[in-house]
Amino acid sequence: MTAEKMALAKAINESLRTALDADPKVLIMGEDVGKLGGVFRVTDGLQKDFGEERVIDTPLAESGIVGTAIGLALRGYRPVVEIQFDGFVFPAYDQIVTQLAKMHARALGKIKLPVVIRIPYGGGIGAVEHHSESPEALFAHVAGLKVVSPSNAGDAYWMMQQAIHSDDPVIFFEPKRRYWDKSEVNREAIPGPLHKARVVREGTDLTLAAYGPMVKVCQEAAAAAEEEGKSLEVLDLRSMSPIDFDAVQASVEKTRHLVVVHEAPVFLGTGAEIAARITERCFYHLEAPVLRVGGYHAPYPPARLEDEYLPGLDRVLDAVDRSLAY
Repeated sequence: MTAEKMALAKAINESLRTALDADPKVLIMGEDVGKLGGVFRVTDGLQKDFGEERVIDTPLAESGIVGTAIGLALRGYRPVVEIQFDGFVFPAYDQIVTQLAKMHARALGKIKLPVVIRIPYGGGIGAVEHHSESPEALFAHVAGLKVVSPSNAGDAYWMMQQAIHSDDPVIFFEPKRRYWDKSEVNREAIPGPLHKARVVREGTDLTLAAYGPMVKVCQEAAAAAEEEGKSLEVLDLRSMSPIDFDAVQASVEKTRHLVVVHEAPVFLGTGAEIAARITERCFYHLEAPVLRVGGYHAPYPPARLEDEYLPGLDRVLDAVDRSLAY
């Protein structure tokens, strides 16, 4: 089968459809995922084709949704839960970090919880409070959870398949402002292991490491830097827990400079862990400190100010210039 170009949201829809069709134990649950097809229409048409017992519209109760998913997983099902927006996940945070993440260890490995929690996250859509946050570091810090985020449609399709097949719980962060970005999806060519980072642009002077919505920004930064004679390598991390430190190390040993970019606040963000680990691993290779670009340590602002809050091309290029100036 040749590759087909589709939007990231469509790729997730097709991946969920594939999983529902292949395994009767796969269920989809969430607020408005059925008749409405989700607020971003990611689950559009699935309830019509698979019925209300497979694609379930739930009450507005995130704790109850995740708690029910845990119970279903204990009975052999593979529930895929949608949290409607990033900021809505916190009523379910207790269920996720004290039950879902701990059950496997609590049962000494005898119990598996194959639950996927889909969370549209990040800004760039002009939304109101609690609709544009990036809480991935809060989940990556919790042992027992896998945390991933695709940056393109091809990855979205296959990473969702891999997440559903995982016997461990997966927090699947979907970059909502990339939902309508199109790229190729090859349903026969798996892009690699779920937690493996991938070089999406080769370079020799500096490494830009990012995931989810910021990969596109880093690619744009690399293209702009090329016009000034700078060769930037762009690494799509794809996973925030575990992190493919080997891939980051291999790139940094080549370029000797690293800038980590994410939408979430820089303070105690994923970039902090990467900076610390790579400084330990690559101390004698680095020609500059590992720099981080991200959001500010402040609540997400009103829509009119989000362009000032979100890290964009200029802030990434400024970090590149500062790194190369050492």
